[in-house]
Amino acid sequence: MSPDLERARYVSLVTFRKDGREVATPVWSVAFGGKLYCYTNGNMGKVKRIRATKRVRVAPSDARGKPLGGFADGTGRIVAEPELGKRVYAELAAKYGWTYRLLDVFAWLGRRRSQRVAIELTV
Repeated sequence: MSPDLERARYVSLVTFRKDGREVATPVWSVAFGGKLYCYTNGNMGKVKRIRATKRVRVAPSDARGKPLGGFADGTGRIVAEPELGKRVYAELAAKYGWTYRLLDVFAWLGRRRSQRVAIELTV
């Protein structure tokens, strides 16, 4: 994995529809263990697309998803292990600080916190 991906504040995550069309989404991410991790609501389209095809592309990006470097091909999977999921959330909280915690409070208030899932990206 490139150091640019490891340090990036935002990553453009490209997932693929069943017909092969790309869908790019900017996400926060954290790298450890040679893999990249992010989280999202379990009902989001990117989760459904990863479950269907597993194929992803990632690149460092700005907050709007505009790539700031080249894309790397890889695979994605939904993290099923609770302990790994907890580590992903802790690492994201450490990297993004109060901003992450504020969004976590809104997720809790909206009762969506229990619906979130961690995504593991192997690039």
